[in-house]
Amino acid sequence: MKEKLEKLKSILAETQDLGFAGAVLSWDQETYMPNGGAEARGHILGTLGKIAHQKFTSDEVGKLLEDLESETADLDPDSDDARLIKVTKREFEKNTKVPGDMIVEKANLTTASNMAWREARENNDFSLFAPHLEKLLDWNKRYVELFGPYDHIYDPLLDDYEPNMKTAEVKAIFDIVRPKQVEIIEAIAAKPEIDDSVLHQKYPIDAQTAMGNEIITAIGYDFNRGRMDTTHHPFSTTFGYGDNRITVRYEEDFFNPFLFAAMHEAGHAMYEQGVSKDLERTPLFGGTSLAIHESQSRLWENMVGRSKPFWDWYYPKLQERFPNQLENSDVNSFYKAINKVEPSYIRVEADEATYNLHIMLRMELEIDMMEGKIDIKDLPDAWNSRFEEYLGIVPDNDANGVLQDVHWSFGLYGYFSTYALGNLVSAQLWNRMLKDHPNVEEEIRAGNFTSIFNWMSEKVYRHGAKFDPQELVKSITGSNIDGDAYIQYLHKKFGDIYEL
Repeated sequence: MKEKLEKLKSILAETQDLGFAGAVLSWDQETYMPNGGAEARGHILGTLGKIAHQKFTSDEVGKLLEDLESETADLDPDSDDARLIKVTKREFEKNTKVPGDMIVEKANLTTASNMAWREARENNDFSLFAPHLEKLLDWNKRYVELFGPYDHIYDPLLDDYEPNMKTAEVKAIFDIVRPKQVEIIEAIAAKPEIDDSVLHQKYPIDAQTAMGNEIITAIGYDFNRGRMDTTHHPFSTTFGYGDNRITVRYEEDFFNPFLFAAMHEAGHAMYEQGVSKDLERTPLFGGTSLAIHESQSRLWENMVGRSKPFWDWYYPKLQERFPNQLENSDVNSFYKAINKVEPSYIRVEADEATYNLHIMLRMELEIDMMEGKIDIKDLPDAWNSRFEEYLGIVPDNDANGVLQDVHWSFGLYGYFSTYALGNLVSAQLWNRMLKDHPNVEEEIRAGNFTSIFNWMSEKVYRHGAKFDPQELVKSITGSNIDGDAYIQYLHKKFGDIYEL
């Protein structure tokens, strides 16, 4: 058994290395690559993806998994080796259904599509992106058919990001959460509007960067194992153990985008930095799902970064960095400003009370596209119509509407729901952590984030992808993913801010 397990781990290590090599090239594509390199980059990524796919789905891996599954039946089911065999078998069974040529095809499609999306967004011209989106939608429909029969056409896509979760399950959660969030938003709309003009001043980029570096270092991001760069749409990525990078974007005339993106992406990266080294170069190295990943980014961005205790600590430091901008503001008014609830066009800048509605809209549009209810050419109108229904405003152009997110340019259907699920999980984890560490808010006021970081490291980070998302959440909180804790959090926070 030991010899077979070591052989399997050796093959898996090589496939992981190939994946990380592709991640380096994808990161470069989003940060420094000239537009002229798009076609060649697509070929390179396609080749790497095909080699990794062939190696992972080989008959040898299949035979090793078959033998090991029977020979390791007596292992502790939660041991690293038992979980490695279980997770690898699941991924093997999925990947063997996908022809290698489709992997290459998608790499080429997405590289060209991403370049077209950038141009379309810059020129506010959806027609430049539409033909590429048509091709990627077709690819996703062909991909889904590889996994039939299924309960819903969206299930195989969702399963790529949330293992073993079903579309009906997510819809049921959202159907409960949506009306409760709308109720909160309507109650806030009846209150006087918060003045957030303090945020809309010139905040020099150099000073923003210094602030961001100080804050994300304080909460636990390790710059010895990471770095921060600039891109069109912030993201985090991992190139292997000890190299977890984040990207951000800046607006010199608006305070929020950079800092909260930096804290958000640092939350993702800290999760990956905290995975046990014992899981290195295996399919267990990384987050267990995108919802769990998102729970970490949203927890650090919002429950810490937008909290009153956080600004009780950092606001004096902020005034030192931006004395002219903040000379007529105090911590209470600043705290209210960064938490202002107002329907807005851009998802990544949305407040906590409205954010999930942005996600539900996208998931519903994806499902409609997969079911053939919306033609790509009609997507901007469908987006605007549903946006007005959910948020009461209509995007002023496609760059602020249907073109704002990078995800569809990479063919990432099934991804968006994980953002809202992550919000819900963040509140569930936060509540559990407060029971274990009731003095956390006072610690935050002192600039001490050790209890939060250590708790997350112990409960979430170190396990990597050993446990399914629902399994992990239930083991920590005692319940599956649901919206109760998040709705309670919103009621408490915005009830205090808006005196509801």
